[in-house]
Amino acid sequence: MERFFGGSPALVITRLAILSLIVGVVLATLGFSPYEIIESIRALAARVYDMGFAAIEKGARYFLLGAVIVFPIWFVARLIKVMGRRDGRELVEAEGRHRRA
Repeated sequence: MERFFGGSPALVITRLAILSLIVGVVLATLGFSPYEIIESIRALAARVYDMGFAAIEKGARYFLLGAVIVFPIWFVARLIKVMGRRDGRELVEAEGRHRRA
């Protein structure tokens, strides 16, 4: 237990209690309450969560917008390339047969 606590557990708990009391007095003097701190942390987590998904949604919209143009152009280019290779191969094979004959 001492290894986990970094010393005698009773001594560490006593130090933490005294430090918590001092910090609590300072925060109360500044006008903070435990509920406000917890609520602020919750609100921060919610904003970060919302911003993260908003960024993903915006990125997905940009992707779809570009994909509507890019994928059809790529598909047509691949079709033209495949058809061109097929025609080119047939032409080369026909020339090869013609030379052998």
